[in-house]
Amino acid sequence: FSVHPTVCLVYSHSKLHMDIRLDIKMDQKLVHAVDQTITSRHSVRAFLNTPVSTDILKQILTVASRAPSGTNTQPWKVYVVTGKKRDELVERVCQAQMQIYANPELAEQYQETFAYYPEQWLSPFIERRRENGWGLYGLLNIQKGEKEKMARQQLRNFELFDAPVGLFFTVHRSLAIGSKMDISMMIQNVMIAAKARGLDTCPQAAWNHFHPIVLDLVGAPEHEELVCGMALGYADPEQIINSFITPRVPVEEFAVFIDE
Repeated sequence: FSVHPTVCLVYSHSKLHMDIRLDIKMDQKLVHAVDQTITSRHSVRAFLNTPVSTDILKQILTVASRAPSGTNTQPWKVYVVTGKKRDELVERVCQAQMQIYANPELAEQYQETFAYYPEQWLSPFIERRRENGWGLYGLLNIQKGEKEKMARQQLRNFELFDAPVGLFFTVHRSLAIGSKMDISMMIQNVMIAAKARGLDTCPQAAWNHFHPIVLDLVGAPEHEELVCGMALGYADPEQIINSFITPRVPVEEFAVFIDE
């Protein structure tokens, strides 16, 4: 060879394939496609009831499983819930949530197994959180103090925002924080692979409080821990809530370039 080849080894169906790429120049079309898919992803909160085929879901999960994991442990497990089972799950968790609204003391029965958010918020995170919440409520014409409207919107989480597919991601309870980092990368892959196929998603930590109901309904063994849920389907373009796009701070605010 006149140039040093880039060699990529990929395991597929127990066979080792060698992909020798001689052209190491940047493919601008590929760059644009990848960047567009990533930057166009956002949390969708209103879906059509259009079914998603099992073949497409398998494609998405197969691609997503190429996520990195420490020593290739691949700690993720995914429950794909559709049809009658999806409806049953929505009904049971919505009922539990409404019971909590009526009697807040019942919330003690539903505690997440790990803290997703801090007990005390600090700047700039609290300001970003508030901007997000009031931006969403403002779009829906929900004013401060309108608790019933807020509660109704919160309940939409447990209706999967009408998405026909609910994904529930778990890891083994014995594993450490690194496995949650691993599955988080896999979850991001799911969202990007779905977006590339014309589908949208909304990752949902809200389900974690109801892990006893979720894990029981999907038949998960006791050693599994729920990391998050996700609504997946085709976005409803007629719903104003899907126009809500959260901002990002510029790279200069979060990246430090060190050259000396």
